[in-house]
Amino acid sequence: MLFIRLFLESFRFAYNSLVVNQLRTFLSLLGITIGIFCIISVFTIIDSLERTIRNSMEKLGSNVVYVQKWPWAPPPGETDYPWWKYLNRPVPKFSETLEIRRRSNLAQNVVFYQGFNRTVQFGTNKAENVVVLGGSSGLIETWGLKIAFGRPLSEEELDGYSNLGMMGSELAAQLFPGSNAVGRSVKIQGFNILIVGVFEKMGEDMFGTSMDNRVLIPVKFAYRMVDPKMDAGQSIIVKGKVDIVAARLMEELEGIMRSIHRIKPSEENDFALNEVSLISGRLDGIFKVLNIAGWIIGGFSILVGGFGIANIMFVSVKERTKIIGIQKAMGAKYRFILLEFLFEATVLSLIGGLIGLFIIYLGTYIAKASFDFEFVLTAGNIATGLIISISIGLIAGLVPARSAAKLDPVTAMNSL
Repeated sequence: MLFIRLFLESFRFAYNSLVVNQLRTFLSLLGITIGIFCIISVFTIIDSLERTIRNSMEKLGSNVVYVQKWPWAPPPGETDYPWWKYLNRPVPKFSETLEIRRRSNLAQNVVFYQGFNRTVQFGTNKAENVVVLGGSSGLIETWGLKIAFGRPLSEEELDGYSNLGMMGSELAAQLFPGSNAVGRSVKIQGFNILIVGVFEKMGEDMFGTSMDNRVLIPVKFAYRMVDPKMDAGQSIIVKGKVDIVAARLMEELEGIMRSIHRIKPSEENDFALNEVSLISGRLDGIFKVLNIAGWIIGGFSILVGGFGIANIMFVSVKERTKIIGIQKAMGAKYRFILLEFLFEATVLSLIGGLIGLFIIYLGTYIAKASFDFEFVLTAGNIATGLIISISIGLIAGLVPARSAAKLDPVTAMNSL
C-alpha cells in the first residue's frame, strides 16, 4: 500500500509539473525523448534489416552454394579483396551446370542463370533497364517462386531454345495495365517472347531472388541476346539434398569444378564457391558495430536528458521545501521522502521515453508506406526503451531525492 500511495502521489506531482511548468518540463523531457528515439529507432532499423536478411537466407536454405566468378568476401586470412586475381577468371557456363548434375551425388538441384538489362516493350508500353534472366530448369523451385497467373516454364522449355517467358507482377501491371499478360508477346531486343506465366508479388530481398520487375526466359534463348563469354553475373546454384551440410557439398563441388577446368593440384581455383550461410557470421560482426553506434548516437541525448530530469527535480525540491518540512515534522521517514522523489523522477523520464517510442511507432508506419521495406518495432525494443527511461529517471533523480530526504524539518518549514 505504501508503494502504491507513493506511486500515485509521485504521478500526481509529475503531472502537476507537466501542467504548471510546461515549457520547463518540455525542454527537460526533450533530451530523454530524443535519446530514446535515436537509440530505439537505430535498433528498429537494424533488427528489421537483420530480419529481412535472415529470412532471405532461410528461404534459400542453409545448404546452398553459388558457383561464381567472383567471391563474396576476401579469402580466409586476408583483409583486402584482390579483385585483380579474379578479373580474368572464366565465367560459369550452362554446360558446367549439366556436368555438375551428372557428377554430383549430394546435389538436389543444380541451376544456372545469368542476368542482363534490356528494354521490354508491348505495343506503345515499354519498360527500360529491365533485368532479363536466362535461367535453367530448377530455378523456380530453388528460389521458391510462386505463380499468380498462367503456368511455369517446364524443364524442357527452360533448358531448350523456346521463345517463351515469365514475368513479375509489377512489370506485368506496367506493360499490361488492366489486362492479363498471359498469352501476350513482348519484344526484347527485337525478339518476340510469349508470356506463359506471371509470378506472384514477393518484394525484393538481398539475394535478388525477387522476380517482381524481371523477365525469365530459357538460358539457351538468352544466348541470342548476350555473349555467353561476357560477364553477365553468371551463377550456378547448387542446393544440397536434405541433411547434407554445405561443407560436404562445397568439398564435392570443388573437386568437380577443378576436374571440369582441368586445374593442376598445385594451381589455385579459378572459380569461387560462395556459401549463403557464411554471410551470417560476417553479419553478426556488422550488426554488433551498428548496435554500438546506436548506443553512442543516443547516449549523448540520454545524458543531456538525464541532466534535464535532475534539473527539474532540483527545482521541484526547492519549490516543495516547506511541504517536505511539514511531512518530516509529521513523521515522514527518510525512505518515504527519498522514494517519493525517485518515483517522480522515474515517472517524468518514463513519460519522455513513451513519447519517443510513440514517435518511432508512427515512424514505422510512415516508413512502410514510403519504402518497400518492412520496419517493425519489436516488443524487445519497446522493453529496452522503457528500461532505459526508468534507469535514467532513477539515476538522475537520486541526488535530488537524497537532498530532499536529508532536509531538516525546522529549516525546511522556515525556508522562503
